[in-house]
Amino acid sequence: MNLASPRVVNVSDLRRLARRRLPDAVFDYLDGAADDEITLKDSERAFREVLFKPRFAVATPACELGVTALGHKLELPFLLGPIGYSRLMHPRGELAASKAAGRNGTAYILSTMSGHGIEDVKAQSPGPTFYQLYLAGGRGAAEGAIARAKAAGYTALFVTIDTPVAGNRERDVRNGMKELMGTNPLKKLKYLPNILSHPSWLASFIVDGMTRPFPNIVVPGSGPLAAVDVAAALESAQVSWTDLRWIRQLWDGPIVMKGVMTVEDARRAVDEGAQGIVVSTHAGRQLDGVAASLRVLPGILEAVGDKTEVLFDGGIRRGADVVKAMALGAKAVLLGRGYAYGMAAAGDAGVERAIEIFRADIIRTLKLLGCPSIAELNSSYLALRPGFRVD
Repeated sequence: MNLASPRVVNVSDLRRLARRRLPDAVFDYLDGAADDEITLKDSERAFREVLFKPRFAVATPACELGVTALGHKLELPFLLGPIGYSRLMHPRGELAASKAAGRNGTAYILSTMSGHGIEDVKAQSPGPTFYQLYLAGGRGAAEGAIARAKAAGYTALFVTIDTPVAGNRERDVRNGMKELMGTNPLKKLKYLPNILSHPSWLASFIVDGMTRPFPNIVVPGSGPLAAVDVAAALESAQVSWTDLRWIRQLWDGPIVMKGVMTVEDARRAVDEGAQGIVVSTHAGRQLDGVAASLRVLPGILEAVGDKTEVLFDGGIRRGADVVKAMALGAKAVLLGRGYAYGMAAAGDAGVERAIEIFRADIIRTLKLLGCPSIAELNSSYLALRPGFRVD
């Protein structure tokens, strides 16, 4: 597949190619969000309410993009975030993301809901790899996954706290995501015409063995958890603050709480000993009507930014968005759909192209700002429209 310019010049182009390749159930699982998708839309709109204040006539022959996050020096200010069911989007899925992250000097975060094994994903990357934890399958399954991640060389644990139940993802219901992941062939018939109209995806899905159990959710006495739709998978995945103390007994590396959206939760995470937090709306896929994570980032940074590492996640589609989040004070940012569209469209090559686009965007934005490095960004480069913040 040709991913070069002018066919692909931005993330929206990768999204278009992913939409063409994937059946509706799979594309809308990646692209959609909860209820009326208010939070999803606000996550992108919020970046348009942050304006740049450039310094001109400043020489910036080279721009330094490196950051240090969770004890690792990264060559890029973004990490590739966890995307569940990545193997459903492309057979290489998590393997492609891990390999691309390692090749480009950044970190990859593997989702519990992954289609490839913890060890195989780590083997793709010489760089830092982190594990995102759900309690799907119960504590016994989580204990096994944590032990495997530690043995394989994962160095940080991202604990997602915003999934007491799955959000009401109406696109998934309409498109038959549950039926696609299920084992009853009769229930798939209604959605078969759409699936057959995407022969490239269907062929790769069949060759890859179709629906597989989750290799990293191994329930003691039962084996790997059968593949189910996301709502069913998250029913047993709720995490409480008391679980963090239990997790700390199993994991001696950094623990990062993902899904923090209030100052109160940020302070609680610090009190419980978290080495980092991710300010995130879960891509708008959980509670709809929550403010964009960019809007709450300044207040959370003011409260705990000097006590823990604050990472940002949500709505990033351009390198300029990365620069805005970093200028507000984030330690680093997570890409989600921003690279997953590329992965879904073309596997390894798609992830590489997404990273290439973001890198070029960031460098160009820094030069146009008159800022020589990511490390020198600060809020003086920004102007916020009235009413932007939500505290």
